[in-house]
Parts: sequence; C-alpha cells; structure tokens
Amino acid sequence: MSATDSATDALPHDTLHEDALAALETWRAPDADQEELRRRYVAHLRAHHDGLRRSCRPDHLTASTLVLSHDGARVLLTLHAKARRWFQFGGHCEAGDTSLAAAALREAREESGVRDLELDPVPVHLDEHEVAFCRADPDAVPSGGDAGGLVHHLDVRFLAVAPAGAEHAVSEESLDVRWFPVDALPEAELAPLVRLARERRAAAPTP
Repeated sequence: MSATDSATDALPHDTLHEDALAALETWRAPDADQEELRRRYVAHLRAHHDGLRRSCRPDHLTASTLVLSHDGARVLLTLHAKARRWFQFGGHCEAGDTSLAAAALREAREESGVRDLELDPVPVHLDEHEVAFCRADPDAVPSGGDAGGLVHHLDVRFLAVAPAGAEHAVSEESLDVRWFPVDALPEAELAPLVRLARERRAAAPTP
C-alpha cells in the first residue's frame, strides 16, 4: 500500500473523529448524569484519535438507533445473537462512516431491514456499558494486543422513526426483530432511552 492509499484510508476515520467530537462538545445533556457521560466521551476523544475504532481498548465509541413507530406507540428492537438480549440497533463505526449519525443510521438499516427511516441527527442518550463478548472478537484486538480484559462501549444513541406499515427483517446479527409497546419493554434498561426519544419526537415541529 502506498503512502497516498494509507492517507486516503485514514480520512474517513479523521472525519468521523472530528464530527463526533464536535457533536458531543455541543450536545445539551438532559440531566447531570448524562452531562457527566458527555464530558467522559469528549475527554476520551481528545485523548484518543482512534477512540471510535474497535481496536481502541478498553474503551471506544459506538453508535446506535432506537426505532420508533410512526405514531410513537411502539419500538422496534433486535434480539442480539451474542448477548441474547433485546437492544436497539447499533454497533461499531466503520471506515466509510463520516459521522456518528451516519453510522447509527447504517446500523439501523442493516439490522432492521427498514430502509426509509427518518433519523434525528442529534443524539438522544449516552450509555457506557461493559461488553463481555468483545473479548473474544479477534477483529477487536490490535496486532500483538491482548484479547482479555474489560471492553466498554461508549454508546451514542439516536432516534429514528419508521414509516407507517414498515416491514422489518432479521439480519445475521440478530435472533429476532420485533415491535414492542413502549409500556411493555422487554428490558428495563431501555426505559430511559425510550422516554427521552419519545420526548424528543413530541417536541419536534410537525411537518
């Protein structure tokens, strides 16, 4: 690979890093706990130019999307194949992603099968969590690195609205994809994200 090719390959990551840092520096957190996380994410990005890559260990940023039905009454969730739990759609950023919002939308489309999602480009919620199954992922370990140790996802969560009558599909990363009423969530940990997403949707101007 030539030096020019190497620089070209690095460009999307540089653009993504700049976008993520700018987005989080200006994001207005909804409460004190979220503000603490926002500051943590910003500090991580300032300290790690590769802070959005899965090879940045033990912490790296990820992007995810909570998909609401057009009327806001239901959420579309995935039963994660590795975690065996219901989550919003999301995952690691990739080389072609130029923004966190683009990464979140790409993951949502790939994992839900719903193409015509209306994404709000401003983050809704932040969540830091340990991801045990990343330890066994060889692609997540840099050359000469250690596959053991804790891995934390610094997840940046967005909101997308599905069109009426949207048809979904199960991807290879999921065991199932299903709609749930907002008052009957399969995982209690999703409640803050769902609440904030619905509040954001309710506050959005009517087209």
